[in-house]
This record gives sequence, C-alpha cells and structure tokens, in this order.
Amino acid sequence: MTIGIIKEAKLHPDKRVALMPSQCVLLQKQYPNLKILIEPSNIRIVNDEEYVKANLTLSIDLSKCDIIFGIKEVPPGKLIANKKYLFFSHTIKKQQHNKLLLQTILQKNIQLIDYECLVDEKDNRIIGFGRFAGIAGAYNTIRLFGLKYARFNLKPPELCEHKAELEKELRKAKMGNIKILVTGGGRVANGALEILGAMKMRKVTPYEYLMFNYSEPVYAQIHSSDYHVHKENKPWNSEYFYDHPGEYNSSFAKFAAKTDLLLHCAFWDPKAPVLFTLEDMAQSDFKIRVIGDITCDIGGSIPCTIEATTIEQPFYEWEQYERQHVKGITENSISVMAVDNLPCSLPRDASEAFGAELISKVIPSLMKDVDDDLITRASITKDGKLTERYKYLSDYIA
Repeated sequence: MTIGIIKEAKLHPDKRVALMPSQCVLLQKQYPNLKILIEPSNIRIVNDEEYVKANLTLSIDLSKCDIIFGIKEVPPGKLIANKKYLFFSHTIKKQQHNKLLLQTILQKNIQLIDYECLVDEKDNRIIGFGRFAGIAGAYNTIRLFGLKYARFNLKPPELCEHKAELEKELRKAKMGNIKILVTGGGRVANGALEILGAMKMRKVTPYEYLMFNYSEPVYAQIHSSDYHVHKENKPWNSEYFYDHPGEYNSSFAKFAAKTDLLLHCAFWDPKAPVLFTLEDMAQSDFKIRVIGDITCDIGGSIPCTIEATTIEQPFYEWEQYERQHVKGITENSISVMAVDNLPCSLPRDASEAFGAELISKVIPSLMKDVDDDLITRASITKDGKLTERYKYLSDYIA
C-alpha cells in the first residue's frame, strides 16, 4: 500500500500536516510493505528537508497512492480520481461553499473519509484538533483581556514555538479578582481548562460561582444542564435534551450577570436556543466584557459572532447598544476573539498530537483488506455514491 501526504492548497493554506516525519518512520516499521510519498510544500510547519532526513520520498505526483491524507478541503481541481482521501471536508452540514467539492468527489469516484465523521459506536468523535483549539483560544482570550485593560501584553500564540512557551508567557498575566466561565465538556473545553490550569487558577462549582465573591481570579465550568430549562419545566434529562433541543430555553442570564470573561467551548445545535441574544447583551446586568468564542459558529450561540476573525487579526469590538462592530479596544464595548482556525496557531504541536491519534485509532482500520465499521461510518462517499449514512446530503449536491 502507498499513502500520500498532500501539500495544503486551500486559499489561506494551513500549516498543519497529518503525519510528522518521525510518525511516518514509525508506520513504515509497523507495516514493512507500506510506502509513503510526501508532496513538497513550502507552507507546512514541517519543511521538506525534515522528511528527506527521515529517508522519506518527496514526490509531486501522488497518482500512485492508494490513500491520500490532507487537513483542510482539497480544491476540486486537485483531486485525483479513484482514490481514498482523508481530510476535513466541511460538507456534512450542507455548507454551501463546499457543494462543488462534494459533487466533484462523487464524479471522480473518490472514497471520502472525513475526520469529523470518525466516530465510535456511540457517535463520539475519536480524533480531532479540538484540544488545540481550546488551548489557543483560551490563551488568545486571556491575551485580549490583558490588552483591553492594559494589564499585560502576551506574545501572540503563533509566535510561540510550542505550548510550553505559551505557559511561560502566561506568567505575565495578572488577572485580578475576575470570574471566568467555561462552557462545555469536550475536547475544546478540556484544552481551555489546560490553560487555566497552567495559570494555577482556582476552580469553583457553578453554585459557588453564582453565590460568592472572591479576592482572586476563579473559574467555573458549566454544562448544558446548567444553562437550559425545559419550556414546560420538565426535569432535566440529558438524552432527551440532545434529541429535542428546541423544547428548551436558555437560562444563561444568571451566569452573564456574574461573569467577566467567557470561554465558549460548547457544541451548539442550531435547533437549541442561543446562549444569549443581542438584546441580552445590551442589558445593564450583562457583565461579560471579554468573550472567547472558541467554537466560532457564525450566526450561532454567540449572536455577535457574525464573521470569523483571523490568526493575524484575532479580535474585534462589539458595541452592544449600536449592535455593530467598532474599531479599537475600549473598556465600554465587548471584546471578542472569534478565530475559526485556532489550532493553526500551534501547528507543530497540533500536528504531532493529531498524527499520534491517526496512528493509534485510524490507520490500523485503513490497513485492513476490508473496511471495518469505523471507516464505513466515516465514509461520506464510496463507489461514486453517497453512503447510506449520508444520503441526507442528496438534495444538497443535486
């Protein structure tokens, strides 16, 4: 079998890579008949020379590969027919900007295995960059807080070589006696908690967070049950909520009245209520002045996130009374971090961790002669058709 690592070719190309040189060497030791080809790239965080030093082959032609690994969407014109591809396609929510991509994949008889669709029997994702989104997003939001109140100035995360350098920079952060709220309990939230842990910040329960004041910075982590109530006051049932999110209202207002800095890391279902509304943000008891919208759902649960920001320009100001973006960081407006490709801020660390998950959780299934259920569940297309699990995309690509 031959696998290929592509050069990222999407506009604003990504520096991450699916497999690091040392990981490719490890794979070839595990599978002696495996050949790996690396498409040359002057973009990725790992330069070509690092692959050459590991005795790996550079090739501009990946047509002999059986399986091709990327990170972001592959431009339709660069897709090679009759191959297996693994990358984040961003098509399963019927994203309009990627309709042509999925149509081309079907036309070229490509088996698309989407990283986002690699899930276990209970539909839990087994691989992803969420942890590094949480790490970079929380760090960037702490950095924004320092700039807003002129308390400290942290180095941008993309200028830090490793996570260890981020943690060293955080020693400069003098937060004061503020309250920080983290939403969610998945990979993204856990990444954010790593940053707060590195700051040795005290964690309190949601009850303590709401009821008491502190002379030091503290944070609380909340889950869906903490900020949703059933419209008919039915008792909380997690499984029922995830199946019927439209039957609930947000009860987040009690947290908004006590929070200085919000790290929003929770998955949001469009059928569920938003965390708060633009009207809520203009109320006198809405205390939040710094928001890290790490999930970055455009038009989603953070209503002022109407567009994503970039790694180079990660922040914007929201004037809550005029309901519009304004220039310059001020104390009166609400400062927002809403970068949609946060793991790219730490591309080497993120790539290393992602490759390790690929090797342990995914590649063993790919190397089998017959796909097991893991690969079947993650395959959006096969044999020129949508697979049964993704037939709901038929109207999208029609």
